[in-house]
Amino acid sequence: MKLLIVDDEELTRNGLARALNWSAFGIAEPVQASDGTEGLTVALQEKPDIVLCDVRMPKMSGIEMLKKIEACQPDVAAIFMSGYSDKEYLKAAIQLKAVRYIEKPIESRELAAAVKNAVDQRRTALRHRTAEAIHSNVAATQLAFYLTVPYADCRPSVEKLRSDFHQHYGTDKFKSVTSFVVRPEHPPVGTTDYVLIHQSIHAFLMPKHLHIIYTAQRAPNIVYHIYSVTTPDKALLLTVADRLKKCFAPFGDCYIAVGETVKGIENAYRSYHSAAAALQNSFLFEPGTLLTPALLHSDTHAGACSLKQHTTEYQQGIKERDCKKAEQALALLAQSCEHANDLTPNQVRALYYDLFSALSANRSSQKLPLDTDLANHENIIEALNSCFSFKQLHSLLVKKTKAYFHDLDHYIPENSTIFLIREFVANHYDDQGLSVNEISKHVFLSVSYVCTFFKSETGYTLNRYITKYRMEKAKQMLADPRYKITDISTAVGYSDGGYFGKSFRKHVGVSPSEYREKALR
Repeated sequence: MKLLIVDDEELTRNGLARALNWSAFGIAEPVQASDGTEGLTVALQEKPDIVLCDVRMPKMSGIEMLKKIEACQPDVAAIFMSGYSDKEYLKAAIQLKAVRYIEKPIESRELAAAVKNAVDQRRTALRHRTAEAIHSNVAATQLAFYLTVPYADCRPSVEKLRSDFHQHYGTDKFKSVTSFVVRPEHPPVGTTDYVLIHQSIHAFLMPKHLHIIYTAQRAPNIVYHIYSVTTPDKALLLTVADRLKKCFAPFGDCYIAVGETVKGIENAYRSYHSAAAALQNSFLFEPGTLLTPALLHSDTHAGACSLKQHTTEYQQGIKERDCKKAEQALALLAQSCEHANDLTPNQVRALYYDLFSALSANRSSQKLPLDTDLANHENIIEALNSCFSFKQLHSLLVKKTKAYFHDLDHYIPENSTIFLIREFVANHYDDQGLSVNEISKHVFLSVSYVCTFFKSETGYTLNRYITKYRMEKAKQMLADPRYKITDISTAVGYSDGGYFGKSFRKHVGVSPSEYREKALR
């Protein structure tokens, strides 16, 4: 704890500073000020828990100083001292809830008792303040969640919490409500991040007479309800959206949707619902776009015929080894899909799944090097799900298409047996029974020959190649916070999580959890 001594007599200040063993009370070395004006300045800087001050001082009295300190620090504990038996000062001290009013000359025993009382009072106040803050945060989060449910379904709960807020503010501030729904690429994993974001937005909104509550129970979305006595204009809501975007910038790209502004808490669900509806097709928009209900009614249509034509031309291009034709088809496909309100994200993913599958089939028929992202059905699905936006998805297909044509022009086909081995590993790396023996049976060769041949052609032992392949898949999954580490070990063919961790550290240099922490920064 911190204690501030304020007295216009230097000898008195120094004497008080040496009078007690302050550490025995849990107090650091006291700070000092020579009058009320300086005391106020020091108090605002140091934020003391206890103020021990003279009543009568030049420039500003102790009573006046404490009133101004309490305006900023309402729980500060005060001990007044004076050489005058002045009833008016005593009354003022009592009004300020002073711990003690002690007369000079001060006895150490009386001072020690006053300080002990002040420490106890301060600790009690801090406990109450913490409990109130926790209760307030829990209540706010509960209310924010209830506002994402139709009012008729949770009316008693909403009204109870609304009453609590009314008592806290002294007035009903839920006259106007606007909901924002945020979908970050990498949602925060701990409550601390959510609290820090909330505090930042709260501080930003306070001067604008706006208030905010939030809930993260609508994962992967976070819902913010902005409420106030007056209706915010569109320009102000745009600044709120911009602030949210900046707060979530450390978590990758994000989408933000804003609902219609409604009157009264009983209509808040309508605002949330309109924002959530606007967010449904977020995948087809550029990350960072502020999504509004008006976007749902745009005139942008993809057209089934044009989509079919572009996909057919793309598949013909890769089959006929016509790079220009394939790239032109992809460009037209992107133009058709972006912002199209007659397509759902799942329809687009299904369409691109077919294109990735066609590309994978052509790589295989051309005996090109194996692309692990396209090795099998599960890998393609995983690649699709890893894309946060249509832009990412399309860019991935463009990248894979360029790699395909590059390999067609530059790659010297490897031995067909090596190709079959790599393909078998890609399709069975998640099988705990995958072994050299199983591989040798697949290629109809002896175990010893397969091991020797694979090493001579690739430079890797077959077991090392299997482990390396599994570790690369594990690294991809660790970079995605949706997967638990225990599930990842099973997904890459390890029945023993401990053995997986040791193997990962041996080949990567860090533990799976350490790798994830770095990958998600």
